[in-house]
Amino acid sequence: MVSQMVIEKNYSQYGFREPDESVYRVKKGLSKEVVEEISKIKKEPKWMLDFRLKALEFFQKRPVPTWGADLSGLNFDEIVYYIRPTDKQAKSWEDLPEGIRRTFEKLGIPEAERKFLAGVGGQYDSEVVYHKLKEDLEKQGVIFTDMDTGVREYPEIVNKYFGTIVPPNDNKFAALNSCVWSGGSFVYIPEGVEVKIPLQAYFRINSENMGQFERTLIIAEPNSKVHYIEGCTAATYQADALHAAVVEIIALPDSHVRYTTLQNWSTNVYNLVTKRARAYENAFVEWLDANIGSKITMKYPSVFLAGRGARAEILSIAFAGKGQTLDAGAKAIHLAPDTSSTIINKSVSKDGGKTNFRGFVKIFPGAENSKSHTKCDALILDEKSNSETIPQLDIDDNRVNVGHEATVGKVGEEQLFYLMSRGLTEDEAIAMIINGFFETFVKELPLEYAVEFNRLIQLEMTGAVG
Repeated sequence: MVSQMVIEKNYSQYGFREPDESVYRVKKGLSKEVVEEISKIKKEPKWMLDFRLKALEFFQKRPVPTWGADLSGLNFDEIVYYIRPTDKQAKSWEDLPEGIRRTFEKLGIPEAERKFLAGVGGQYDSEVVYHKLKEDLEKQGVIFTDMDTGVREYPEIVNKYFGTIVPPNDNKFAALNSCVWSGGSFVYIPEGVEVKIPLQAYFRINSENMGQFERTLIIAEPNSKVHYIEGCTAATYQADALHAAVVEIIALPDSHVRYTTLQNWSTNVYNLVTKRARAYENAFVEWLDANIGSKITMKYPSVFLAGRGARAEILSIAFAGKGQTLDAGAKAIHLAPDTSSTIINKSVSKDGGKTNFRGFVKIFPGAENSKSHTKCDALILDEKSNSETIPQLDIDDNRVNVGHEATVGKVGEEQLFYLMSRGLTEDEAIAMIINGFFETFVKELPLEYAVEFNRLIQLEMTGAVG
């Protein structure tokens, strides 16, 4: 009984919802009028409106993909594409509306800002409602703000890079994001500047039938370094919600960018995301991608290795429970010589959940001496669950070193017996085994996030998340 009480308390930390007290929302469905209305509300320059309208044309022409998870239940006409939760961005946590402040306090964001973050942004539905960067970083020229502010105040930088890594016609959901995007982060790290503690953005879906479409752009100048962490949660409803973000990273020569995602969407969220980076000479890009929760996830962080000596490491994990399909993976595109990529994927499926890993490695002619290694490990906890590995290697230069390996396994009876003989329940024992299985990922996280991740796995084992 004590254990049940703890779980219920933890569940409330994530699945709760606040009353919808938004100050403005567009009507349901997507149209030219809705796109124009969003742009007008934001008082955007003409070039951005033109960008949105062109993207709308691409979205309308492209079919819903049928090669991955089943998206036939997604009804674009039932989605609200823009909800403004408050009339202004707060300068302090105390200035936020009570319901929004209560949400972020339950999720621990103000405490995290005080203790171990260099800067923090909080998005609630369609708008970033709070944003702050430490003064010493501001003095060094670091920019960490919301994307809407980036468009208004830093047009020379945004114009140069926006939509260059993920063009609006890239895929159906990149086009959707491009025509209705709102919020997200704009990060600019000047040459030679190292941001030693993480920047964090938190994305929260509170409203029913909501579509959240943040847009993030990170530019790391030569010899700079930054770690950006995003956390994602949603209130639980019967109706489906849609999250379709776009992330673009430009890692200029000798820079280092780490992008960490801890996603804990409720199980009524379609999570359809495009994330891509371009790494120039000797640049290093890392994606750490944790996929927990959601009804369906389709997400494949990618790196274009465009300069000699560029490196990419992509570590992706997924946990699929009842009624969930997590179709995740990674892509590494080698365009230059002496480049290297490592892709590691770990997945767990239980109670009929399905995980897919899609890995794509492309080595172009002239990318000699490139190295790439892909490893996929899947753990299936019962007979009802399923996991598939779908690797693709496309090699156009024979002067390279490329490898792939995959394993599928179940929890060993001897392991369970040993742990349960020490007083653990079966769920507790399996959770401990899974935490060990995900150790490769967990050890890369800051301590506070590692603790939170392990707690989420415990909740998943009890079916208490989502």
